Amino acid sequence: MSWKTIAVLLILALGLGGYFYYDTYWLVPAREKAESVKGRLWTLEPKDVEAVSIKRASDTIRLKRVEGGWEMLEPVAARGDRGPIDEVITSLATARVDREVAANPAKLAEFGLAPAAAEVRIEVKGRPEPLTLLVGAKSPTGAWVYAKEGAKPAVVTLSEVTARDVERPAGDFRDKTIMAFDRKAVTGIDLEVDGQSFSIVADEPGKWRIVRPSVYRADADMVADFLDKLESAKAKEFLPAGAPPAQYGLDKPSRVTLWIGKDKDRSSKALSFGKTDPAKQGVYVTRADGSGVMLAPDEVWKVVPKTVAALRDKVVVPYAYDKANRVEVESARGTVRLEKDGATWKITAPEALKADAGAVSNLLWKIRDLRATGFLSDGPADVARYLAKPEVTIRIWEEGAAEPKTLLLRAFSEKPGGTPAAVAAVAGQGPVMLVEAKTLDDLSRGATDLRDRSIFPAFEPVDVKRARITGGGKVLVVDRSGENEWKVVEPSRGPAKEVKVADLLMTLKSLRWKDIASAKGDDAPHFGLDRPEFEVSLAKTGDAELGTLLIGKRQGDVTYVKLKSGPVIYAVEDKLLGDLRKAHSEIPG
Repeated sequence: MSWKTIAVLLILALGLGGYFYYDTYWLVPAREKAESVKGRLWTLEPKDVEAVSIKRASDTIRLKRVEGGWEMLEPVAARGDRGPIDEVITSLATARVDREVAANPAKLAEFGLAPAAAEVRIEVKGRPEPLTLLVGAKSPTGAWVYAKEGAKPAVVTLSEVTARDVERPAGDFRDKTIMAFDRKAVTGIDLEVDGQSFSIVADEPGKWRIVRPSVYRADADMVADFLDKLESAKAKEFLPAGAPPAQYGLDKPSRVTLWIGKDKDRSSKALSFGKTDPAKQGVYVTRADGSGVMLAPDEVWKVVPKTVAALRDKVVVPYAYDKANRVEVESARGTVRLEKDGATWKITAPEALKADAGAVSNLLWKIRDLRATGFLSDGPADVARYLAKPEVTIRIWEEGAAEPKTLLLRAFSEKPGGTPAAVAAVAGQGPVMLVEAKTLDDLSRGATDLRDRSIFPAFEPVDVKRARITGGGKVLVVDRSGENEWKVVEPSRGPAKEVKVADLLMTLKSLRWKDIASAKGDDAPHFGLDRPEFEVSLAKTGDAELGTLLIGKRQGDVTYVKLKSGPVIYAVEDKLLGDLRKAHSEIPG
C-alpha cells in the first residue's frame, strides 16, 4: 500500500472521528435539548425562577427565592416549604401546550378566563418583565384546563395538573416546621407548665442538670426524646388569624423556651402550648415570632416534661457496664463475689467456680437499667435513716476506681398508691429512691444463681467426630464423613440425617441443670443412675472422648443426669432431653 493511500485513509478516519465527536458532544445534546422544550409554554429552566405569585379570588400567594430555599411573603410572612414549591415551579416552567382552541376569542368568560380562576406571575433571572399566565376552567373531559399567556390573545389547553398546582392551599407552601433549631446547639431549656417553672442546662453533650428550683441530675433520655420530637415536628394545620387566644387555650399557655449557643452568641426561641384537640390528635401552639397558631401533633405535648419529678434522672446506680470488673452481692442467699477474667467472669467466693456469663450479664444489666419510681429524700444524710439494715447490698468496682459504688436495698414499709415498693440508694450519696418491689428478688443472687450451669464439657459441634447413643437395648453410632455429613456405622451402615445429628449436639452443648440433686453422687439408684436409661458419648478427632452423659430416672418435670467422669448428680428440665430420647428413631436416614 502506497503512502498516498495511507494518507487518504488517515484523513478519512480523522474526518469520521471528528464527525462522531461533534455529533456525540454537540449535535445530540442540542437535539435532546430542542426535543425537551418542544411544545413548552415557555423556554426557561426552573432554577432561574426568582419569584412567583398566584392570585386567586380567595387569596394571593407570593413566594421569593432566598439563599437555601424559599420565603413566603403573602398571605403571611413565613419560611417556605422547599419541596412543594420546587414541585410547582418545575411544573409551571415545563408546562406544555396541548393545542390552541381559540386564536382570538370574543368572550374569555366562556373559558373561565374573565375572571380567571388564577393569575400566575413568574419572575425569571435575566428577564426584565415577568411571565404571566391566566388559568381558567377545565375542559369538559376534565383532562385539560384553559389558559392564556400574557398579552397573547390565543386560548390554549394545558394539562389539568396546572389547575391543581395553582389551586393548592397556601398552607402547602409554608414550612411546616413547628420550631426550627439544631438540637445539638441547645444549651438550656426553660419550662413553664401548669403554673410550675423549672430550668435545665447542658453540662456537656448528652448530660443535663436541673438548676431551678433545685439542683438535680436530669433524665438525659427524656430530654433527648423531647428535643427530637420538637425538632422534627411538622404542623398539621395552620389556623386562621384573628381568633381570640382563649379559643385555642393560648390565653394562659404553657411555654417552652430553648436557649441556643453560649455567651454573646446566646439566643432563645419560645413555643407556647394551648389546649389539645383529641379529635384531631393535636395541640395548639404558637411561636413568639407572631407567625400565628398551628396545630402540632399531640405527641409533642406528650413528651414535654410536666414536673421536676418527671424530669429528674431516675437512674439508681450510674455506672459504666463495660468498665465493671468486680461485683459483690450480699443477700439472704449468702455473699457471692465475682471478678472479671478477661472477657469472662468467675466466682471467687464462697468458692472458686466458673460463672455463667449470661446470668452475670443479666444481673449487671438489671442494675444498670434500674430506675426510680419516686423519691423519698434528696440528701445523703437520710440514707442511713431509711437503709440502716439493707436486705440486699451490691458493690460494683469499675476499672480505675479505688472504691466501689454500693447499692443498698430493702422493702418499703408503705405501699405508695397501694403498690408494694422497695427503698434504694447509693451508700454515701443521695437521693433515697423508691423502686419496684420485685427488684429485691431480681437482684438477690447467690453463687448457685450465678455459677455456670452447663453439664457437658465445653465443645464446638464442628470438632465432634463421633456420637454414640446407648439405651433400651439399642446402640446407635454415627461418624462425621465430611464437614456437615454424617453416616450411621452401628447397628448397620447407612445414611444419617445431618439436621438431627446437629440437634443432638446442640442439645448437649446447651444443656443446663436446674438443681444439684447430689453433689457427691450419693444414692445413685435413687436417681436411676445405677442403670441409666440412656448414655450419650461424644468423641473428637483422634477418638479422644469429650464426655459421656448418663440419663437416669424421670420424676415430675425433671430428669436426673450425671457425667460418667464426675460424681455430681443434676436435675434438668425433662423437656430439654427430647432430642436425645428420639435419637435412635430420628437420626438414621
